[in-house]
Amino acid sequence: VSEGEIVALFVAQKAMEQYRGTPYEKPLQAAFEKITRQLSQQVTFNWDGLASSISFWGIGSSQADLALFETLSQAVLYCREVRFEYKKLNDTRYERRTVHPYHLACVERQWYLFAFDLKRGQLRTFALPRMRKAEMTDNTFERPANFNISEYLGSSFGVFSNKGKSFRIRLRFDGFAARLVAERQWHPSQKLVHREDGSLEMTLQLSSLRELTRWVLSWSGHVQVLEPPQLIEAVRDAAQNLLCQHP
Repeated sequence: VSEGEIVALFVAQKAMEQYRGTPYEKPLQAAFEKITRQLSQQVTFNWDGLASSISFWGIGSSQADLALFETLSQAVLYCREVRFEYKKLNDTRYERRTVHPYHLACVERQWYLFAFDLKRGQLRTFALPRMRKAEMTDNTFERPANFNISEYLGSSFGVFSNKGKSFRIRLRFDGFAARLVAERQWHPSQKLVHREDGSLEMTLQLSSLRELTRWVLSWSGHVQVLEPPQLIEAVRDAAQNLLCQHP
């Protein structure tokens, strides 16, 4: 085992700390310990300062029941139909869903199930914290050969994708935000153009504006939406609603 591989294992262990206090902590720790126990070689390595040099931080991690996660992961793995109760964001009651689960993904510290809803006849996205009473049935299904989670989420700015829609996004960030925006890859389709006045223009190609609107608002007065008109209107309406709540 090389020094680089040891560091990689250490980083993996540190990454698991983001799940401390959640239902996933114990099974992840158990799996990690099983892997490391298989290491038969002895290496000399200086750990001094490493533990205080690397860490992972985040906010807003989701809480999901471990039993629920295990049921869904088994259903995805073995292509088994699942029934559960789900409460949408704008609803006050749970409703029964029957789905063919295609994929589980953790996006921005939140777990989601991507599944074909049998009643609605569409692929839908379900947040695990809004699910309850999940049960795997004996019915099996065949996952479509053309389903690809990378392609499905490739045109979204998070988890929401709107099939058949396409928006060309143009945003202009002022000099303050320009450097911060340029430091990260926000989306595979992004293109950045630096202007002489220090501002930055970003273009994106997305199928949904739902999550992008919230992201634009997070930049407060440091960004201007150039197009499309739908995004300009959505940001304006959200800003007006905020002002009404804080007169």
